[in-house]
Amino acid sequence: MELKVLKINGEETGRTVTLDERVFGVEPNEHAIYLDTKRFMASQRQGTHKTKGRGEVALSTRKLFRQKGTGGARRGSLKSPILKGGGTMFGPTPRSYSQKVNKKVKQLARASVLSYKAQNGEILILENFDFENPKTKEFAAILNALKISDKKSLFLVGEVQENVRLSARNLPKVKLLNAQNVSTHGLLDAKYLVITEDALTRLSELLTA
Repeated sequence: MELKVLKINGEETGRTVTLDERVFGVEPNEHAIYLDTKRFMASQRQGTHKTKGRGEVALSTRKLFRQKGTGGARRGSLKSPILKGGGTMFGPTPRSYSQKVNKKVKQLARASVLSYKAQNGEILILENFDFENPKTKEFAAILNALKISDKKSLFLVGEVQENVRLSARNLPKVKLLNAQNVSTHGLLDAKYLVITEDALTRLSELLTA
């Protein structure tokens, strides 16, 4: 598949690029997308939840009443889980929710999403660019020129320039990333994917290695 390379003002440069079939032309694998997305979302969980067990609550351990003859449960002390303020049985404890997904599955997942977007015409190729000064207005002008200002978009660049990063950070529907930091979840979250020429080369290297 060939795509035209656009200038930041939306005009064509007269050049085209051929998308790597190993990255943008694979048979999409839904299960690989699911696994890598689940891995990403699980890694966002802090896992700092904690409740106190009966050995951790600060209460007296004295025997409350005689063992027999009361007709009640032999609950032992105020720390018993069946009493208000007592310890919690089988409560959550700090843990890591991270999941392992093999490198090849991650590559397949990302290539699958990229292939979907290529099929749906949701990929734009942009010439490499930089700004002399950080100006949100200039980045917004790029969105207007590409006619994607009202949609969520992900810009992938070979290397994030500081002035470009500062110009994009206040735009709520835009995310700017180095090509090597892209995730399956990030690709799915954006309606349009804008890739600079040097980022396109980097993507092919990462997803076919």
